[in-house]
Amino acid sequence: MNKAVFIDRDGVINIEKDYVYKIKDFEFIDGVFEACSYLQKLGYVLIVITNQSGIGRGYYTQNDFETLTYWMLNEFEKNGITITKVYHCPHAPKEECRCRKPKTGMIDEAVEELDIDVTKSYLIGDKISDIECAKNAKIKTSIHVKSGHSFDEKDSNADFIIDSIKEIKNIIKQ
Repeated sequence: MNKAVFIDRDGVINIEKDYVYKIKDFEFIDGVFEACSYLQKLGYVLIVITNQSGIGRGYYTQNDFETLTYWMLNEFEKNGITITKVYHCPHAPKEECRCRKPKTGMIDEAVEELDIDVTKSYLIGDKISDIECAKNAKIKTSIHVKSGHSFDEKDSNADFIIDSIKEIKNIIKQ
């Protein structure tokens, strides 16, 4: 079985803005490539899991999302990093689905498809719902970053709270 790091997109990989779906609006968070390279060298499978309710709300299309995702993955590849898969929930919050975090559908799918051992895996997110998703999926360790949505630290049930993914070396060691 593989160990993985599940990474939320908006607020962890890129600067949080409302409904990012255009390449020109996508700005990588400082240190994200170095952090992901480090995790990859430690043998972790890197998986992006992201709620994209802008699709369900009609703000942008599935094709818009796929175009941006393809570009983002190419930027990682240019830096020697392989993101194994990107899972996304296209549903609006009021739609009934099993994939929208804090539900575990995206993680369940990754576990099945990629033979992931959640007891050896991490999740990095910027919202309470990301951390709840990690707990619901029985992921070993959850890491809450402050680089995205603001939150009250006392409300976070994360195992660790850090400023951004740039600090991941302080948490995940060899």
